[in-house]
Amino acid sequence: MADRPLSPHLSIWKWGPHMLTSILHRVTGDGMALVGLGVLLWWLGALASGPAAYATFTAVATSWFGYVVLVGLSWAFFNHMTSGLRHFVLDIGAGYEIDTNKAWSTASPIIGIVLTAAFWAALLLL
Repeated sequence: MADRPLSPHLSIWKWGPHMLTSILHRVTGDGMALVGLGVLLWWLGALASGPAAYATFTAVATSWFGYVVLVGLSWAFFNHMTSGLRHFVLDIGAGYEIDTNKAWSTASPIIGIVLTAAFWAALLLL
C-alpha cells in the first residue's frame, strides 16, 4: 500500500463554524439518545412503580443535578433541531454560499441557546 496521507487530509481543513455545528449536531443527537432514553425509561419505570418511586424520581429531577440534566437535554433538543433545519435547507440545495453557510452555522447554536432559555423561562414562570 502506498505511504500517503488520506484524502482529504486533516491538515488542509481550516476550522470554521460549520465544523462546530456539525460536531454539535452529532453530539446532541447521541446525548439525546443515551441520556434522554435513560431519563425517559427512569420516568416511565417510576410512573409504573407507584407513588414512592415517582416521588424519588421527582426529588432527583428537581434537584440542582436534575435541572442540569434536564436543561442539557432541552438544549440538546433545540440545538439538534436548529441544526437539522439547517441541514434540511442544505439538502434542498440552498445555503451553500460561503457567507450564508457561515451565518447559519453560527446562528444555529445561538438560536438553540435562545430557544432553550425561552423554554425554561416559560416553564418556570408560568
